[in-house]
Amino acid sequence: MLPQRIVSLVPSQTELLIDLGLDKEIVGITKFCIHPADKVRDRAIVGGTKTLHLDRIRVLEPDLILANKEENTREQIEELQRQFRVHVTDVNTLVDALNMIREVGELTGKREQAEQLVRQLTASFDQLPQPGQNQPAAAYFIWRKPYMVAARATFIDAMLETAGFRNAFADRTRYPEVTPADLQAVRPDLILLSSEPYPFTEKHIAELQSICPSARVLVVDGELFSWYGSRLLRAADYFRNLQGQIARLTS
Repeated sequence: MLPQRIVSLVPSQTELLIDLGLDKEIVGITKFCIHPADKVRDRAIVGGTKTLHLDRIRVLEPDLILANKEENTREQIEELQRQFRVHVTDVNTLVDALNMIREVGELTGKREQAEQLVRQLTASFDQLPQPGQNQPAAAYFIWRKPYMVAARATFIDAMLETAGFRNAFADRTRYPEVTPADLQAVRPDLILLSSEPYPFTEKHIAELQSICPSARVLVVDGELFSWYGSRLLRAADYFRNLQGQIARLTS
């Protein structure tokens, strides 16, 4: 039987469900599920991705919960699995993201819509230039005080490569803390300040520029580097425009 009461604990997958035509089936979301705004504003909020209110979820009596290995905590998900059907995804590459979309389509009776979305995404990314020999090294910041970056074995790392960059911290894994000395040691060509989860803005550019005067420092749309659902439809054009912006800055 197809799910009729879905709780999504993953912002990018909430947007995916709605784009697959499942907005009526969604009964609960997290406070970080903000897209599309007109479709999510009247849903029950079950907490943050890592601070779920399990009692609120139980009251909703879901027949399917969508969770993610990185975004949700293991203890809370295991507790929910004792009572509910929970589908846990693990997305670290673009291929993982496409497979996740197919899985959600299968689970919800939206296989055709999911396959169409996968075809659209594949075509859009296929149009991006293939990475060359001299990819600029990019340090991708996700947090401040302490500084934290996205390193190897993350979806952001995969998207950096897709966008035509080389991760300056590829010798580390996951989301390490880094010091100004660490940043100077890797000598990045680019410093990318993500708009989320830390809300970097233009006012933070000078701070990082003072550490690495030779690097180009830009604020980038964090959702388009880290959301792995249907928001990926916007990513290829964004990466192409970002490359053009960088080319103009360096010419």
